[in-house]
Amino acid sequence: MGYTHIDCFSGPGGICTGMHAAGFDTKIAIEFIESCCDTYRANHPEVHVIHSDIRDVKAEDILPYIPKGGVDLVTSGMPCETFSTAGNTSRSFYDDRQFLFREGIRIAEIADAKMILFENVPAITTKTIEKHSKTLIVDVLKRELEEAGYTNYVEVVLSAEQFGVPQKRKRYFVLACKNPNWNLTIPQPIIKKEVTVEEALAGLPNVIPNSGEEGKTYTDNSSEFSKKMQDLKFWHREDFSNDLTYQMPMKHRACTLERFGLLQQGESLKNLFDRYVGEEREELQSRRVLPKKMFIKRNYRLISDQPSPTVTSHCLDEFVHPIYNRALTVRECARLQSFPDSYDFCGGPYLTPHLHNNIQDKYEQIGDAVPPLLAYAWGIEISKILSM
Repeated sequence: MGYTHIDCFSGPGGICTGMHAAGFDTKIAIEFIESCCDTYRANHPEVHVIHSDIRDVKAEDILPYIPKGGVDLVTSGMPCETFSTAGNTSRSFYDDRQFLFREGIRIAEIADAKMILFENVPAITTKTIEKHSKTLIVDVLKRELEEAGYTNYVEVVLSAEQFGVPQKRKRYFVLACKNPNWNLTIPQPIIKKEVTVEEALAGLPNVIPNSGEEGKTYTDNSSEFSKKMQDLKFWHREDFSNDLTYQMPMKHRACTLERFGLLQQGESLKNLFDRYVGEEREELQSRRVLPKKMFIKRNYRLISDQPSPTVTSHCLDEFVHPIYNRALTVRECARLQSFPDSYDFCGGPYLTPHLHNNIQDKYEQIGDAVPPLLAYAWGIEISKILSM
């Protein structure tokens, strides 16, 4: 393998998967959530995974596993809860989570990294350090990068759908290096036509809610995207299998299935509340077809000929299959995030209540990850810079 890499806040391995496809050699991953670590280890057995709060990671935990001359790249995609505006009350919080970027810089200094790549939601660019302060988090980030010697940097917001990912997902990046003479460039869109949901899900068989019968055999349908998801050579995953996994149907109540049947493509629970009013709504609510309370980001039926909206950790509740009256499977969500079919989400349970920050179920792991194809675009671009 080529250039060396440390993966901070690694999640289940989205960045590493893309970087690996681009030729990078990930040496260390640091992740707090145990289920993510389990998934990461299963898919990247060559990487030394540190299951720890990154603030507790010391030089002695890192230096034995990297080259003596340091590493080429540190990536750092710290948790986005305090920055995201996606129906998240955590944005109103001002706590130590919003300064976790400092840990990425600290790890880069320990590893003498040539470059750092930060990733987060675009809303981080408008978040202040305190409620009534005018100082932005990103201004502190850039100032502390400069203090650590990373004085040469570029920042950009990229849209994942422009890099072959079948979802509309914008992410903010800062790429920084110590060498003032390097010309830092950003990935340029590589596709002329966006990948649609239909193309993303090609080849995945339908499964019947409540049946408990997992889809095990691909259909004859395929797309260029589905072929890429099964291209073990592209992903440098020749030792893994493309056997279909995680195409397991969810359990739905009859009232929920009836609700799904009312949705047209592009409609969500909000549209049903707009459509059904007065006694008609009350009747549907009495049978629990409609809930008592309306949630804006809930039960959105995907549009077949468009990319998906942003896949989040709540993707099980947020999306309905474009054709069938059911939620998406784990594998279908993984396709929308551009994880290869060989990826094994073995860590954690299928579902767990969103009550704990020390475990994530399979849907949460996928939704919080960086899309591998977007990471791949960065890997190719950074390789060009390092080779100059």
